[in-house]
Amino acid sequence: MSDVTSDQVLTTQDGKPLKAALAKALRRERLRSLMLIAPLLIFIMLTFVAPIFDMLFRSVENQIVSETLPRTVVLLEEWDAGSGETPGEDVYQALHYDLMIASEYKRHTQLGTRLNYEKTGISSMFRRTGRRIADFGEVYADQFAALNPAWEDPMTWVNLMASDAWIADQQRWAASQDGPEPTFILSETAVAALPATADIYGAFAEFLQMEEGDSPTDEQPWNAVYAALYEDLADNPQAFSTFSGTNADLLREAVEAVPTFATASMKELFIDAEDGWGDAGNWAVIKTFSPAYTPGYFLSAADAQLTPDGLEMKPENQQIYLFLFYRTLLLSIVITLSCLLLGYPIAYLLAALPLRYSNLLLILVLLPFWTSLLVRTSAWKVLLQQQGVINDVLVWIGLITDAGRLVMINNATGTIIAMTHILLPFMILPLYSVMKTISPTYVRAAKSLGATDWTAFWRVYFPQSVPGIGAGAILVFILAIGYYITPELVGGTSGIFISNRIAFHISSSLNWGLAAALGTLLLVAVLLLFMAYDRIVGIDNVKLG
Repeated sequence: MSDVTSDQVLTTQDGKPLKAALAKALRRERLRSLMLIAPLLIFIMLTFVAPIFDMLFRSVENQIVSETLPRTVVLLEEWDAGSGETPGEDVYQALHYDLMIASEYKRHTQLGTRLNYEKTGISSMFRRTGRRIADFGEVYADQFAALNPAWEDPMTWVNLMASDAWIADQQRWAASQDGPEPTFILSETAVAALPATADIYGAFAEFLQMEEGDSPTDEQPWNAVYAALYEDLADNPQAFSTFSGTNADLLREAVEAVPTFATASMKELFIDAEDGWGDAGNWAVIKTFSPAYTPGYFLSAADAQLTPDGLEMKPENQQIYLFLFYRTLLLSIVITLSCLLLGYPIAYLLAALPLRYSNLLLILVLLPFWTSLLVRTSAWKVLLQQQGVINDVLVWIGLITDAGRLVMINNATGTIIAMTHILLPFMILPLYSVMKTISPTYVRAAKSLGATDWTAFWRVYFPQSVPGIGAGAILVFILAIGYYITPELVGGTSGIFISNRIAFHISSSLNWGLAAALGTLLLVAVLLLFMAYDRIVGIDNVKLG
């Protein structure tokens, strides 16, 4: 048999290079494995990862201001928030158009709620103004109608603002009524000659078609459209020259009459509707939080705030979150240590007893899992209250007086006791599973070499149980730091966790941005502690048996 030379390529039976064939088979095997886990992976991404990412994104998302007040936000960029003066008339005019549209879509209350998180009172300011905004341009609508009744005819506005193509399509649709009405399209002539009017009328037509299901040919436009027309004709007296026919005649007549119109100051109308519009501080809040993304929620979570002058800490009587983070971490550590001190002897006993006895005791350890969490927590309320079972027993045996009953509920003590009981099985089970694998011959060998019971335990047995301690401690600590039901029921004002505030902002105040920021900071704190644990103990030493 001749030797195989170094440059000779091994091939398969059909002549293909063996290396390429093996690589292709490996790729096929990996693809098959990926296809098998793909349904589970997609399910996890859609139901777990995506919702978490969406919730965390809310901690920086702030598009509601710029989307609700787009014209106002642009003009506010030129306004000096530190001047102490309110913006000029042009900003109030832009706010008139933006708030008119927002009030029709019922978005102004959502915007007010968002800004109210930053400064109390803004929510009511938007809500009250929204009820009166439709009347702000009435003075102009009345004068245009008095000048020529044609301005009250919806078709006058359609012929003035709509493109010829849309008018033709709309007429064909009106004749057949087949399907929805064609989407309104502004004419290029109207956009160029009457930009403000075209802008607000286009929003009016879109609202009618999309939200109300009506046609611009049947509805008279908002009063804000007349106010915009007045501004356009006052700024561009030659606007009529770009139109023809009836439209040109109407606009020419209006241009001649506009200088005689009675005017209204939008600034005065807003301040008359709500005094807050005359406060430069409210405008500063709107400008400060007009970007699409904001650090405001994270700053609030750190008891700070974003102001026109930069970052500032909140007043001391409003600083609660940093203290809650500190309390959450401290009590979680105390609960973890309590579970370890109580669970280690129990797990040791379970591992040392014969199997028939350890199984019976293990059932007792698992028994709390068969009882509702709410029932267990409520039971502790009965036991720990001043007129409860524990205090009654202590008074009966004479350890305390009736007047000196212990306060063990609605405080940190109640939280520690109740959560230690609830989380104790999560410490015992990892410890037991590891201790069960420790051979008793190691301890007997140490004693035979002269070690005392304590030395044999501390130097031989305990180091082998450290992986179980690590697993149980991590499990209990992670569960404790995110608990909110038990602290809510037994913690009172001094025993609640940061998770209780997260739950409050999600379900009650609906400040999801702040809740997301608090949750993100809590997640970061847990990851940092996990990294510290890995560096000190080593995550590789954690075992579940």
